[in-house]
Amino acid sequence: MATPLTVEQLRPRLGQLTVIDVRSPGEYAGGHIPGAHNIPLDQLDRAMPALRAAAEHSAIAVVCASGARSQSACEKLAATGITAHTLVGGTSAWAQSGHPLNRPEGARAVWAMDRQVRFAAGSLVVLGVLADLALPGARWFSAAVGAGLAFAAITNTCAMGAMLGKLPYNRPRTGTPDLDTTLATLR
Repeated sequence: MATPLTVEQLRPRLGQLTVIDVRSPGEYAGGHIPGAHNIPLDQLDRAMPALRAAAEHSAIAVVCASGARSQSACEKLAATGITAHTLVGGTSAWAQSGHPLNRPEGARAVWAMDRQVRFAAGSLVVLGVLADLALPGARWFSAAVGAGLAFAAITNTCAMGAMLGKLPYNRPRTGTPDLDTTLATLR
């Protein structure tokens, strides 16, 4: 289990911890905690050797937008014997506490992945209900979206989030290091 850190506990320890941001590259480029390395949650397995090496040098703190993805990442790390801290409230709590976020030059803010998923799922449900007016039975599409959301909650996975993460605005931006560069830095 991950040890939670509050913003007040993380801030003075930034130079002592290896901070890993598990949000999509687009979210990371939109603003991240100074010194954080971007390793998207769906790339965590690939990054395990570098994270294991980093854990030998310093403690690891994992962050995301709100804390849910970082908790999942910490559970994956713990399953491989790597201890990590999770930031309570994530990058949102960091920014709300008045601390600065780093952004590459020209980067624009991207909605957090959970917000993108809620928007996409809600839009698909409404679309299915409206389509049912012209095509009877189309409402089952809305039911399938609802079933997918329930499955995502039960299994703590999110196929829709993984698909949205592949869209161009969620991909790495100019000025952000790619995953290979980040992994080399951690070793």
